[in-house]
Amino acid sequence: MKKESLLLELTGEMPLFKIADFLLENKGADFTKKDIAEGAGISRASLFNYWDVLERHGIVRVTRKFGKTKLFTLNAKGTITQRIIALEKALIMEAMSKSLAKKKILVER
Repeated sequence: MKKESLLLELTGEMPLFKIADFLLENKGADFTKKDIAEGAGISRASLFNYWDVLERHGIVRVTRKFGKTKLFTLNAKGTITQRIIALEKALIMEAMSKSLAKKKILVER
């Protein structure tokens, strides 16, 4: 079983955050909508329920098109996306600090 990410631990299992988390974990790669749904562990119906929000806020962008198929990636330059990335970094830093503090306490014993 995959360990829940720090972002999902904070935000919960809402499909919108599962999509954002999947795209963050795979930053730079591009995917079909089907691949995003599978990677995020949600149904295609859930993906389509949130897709307009992702596009409207510039969280995803089209990278390539071939025929009717479009590939999408995380829009790392988007304002909202940068805030999500900053939140994830803050969560990682906090977790690292807590881990180091815990190790320090164990060493001092």
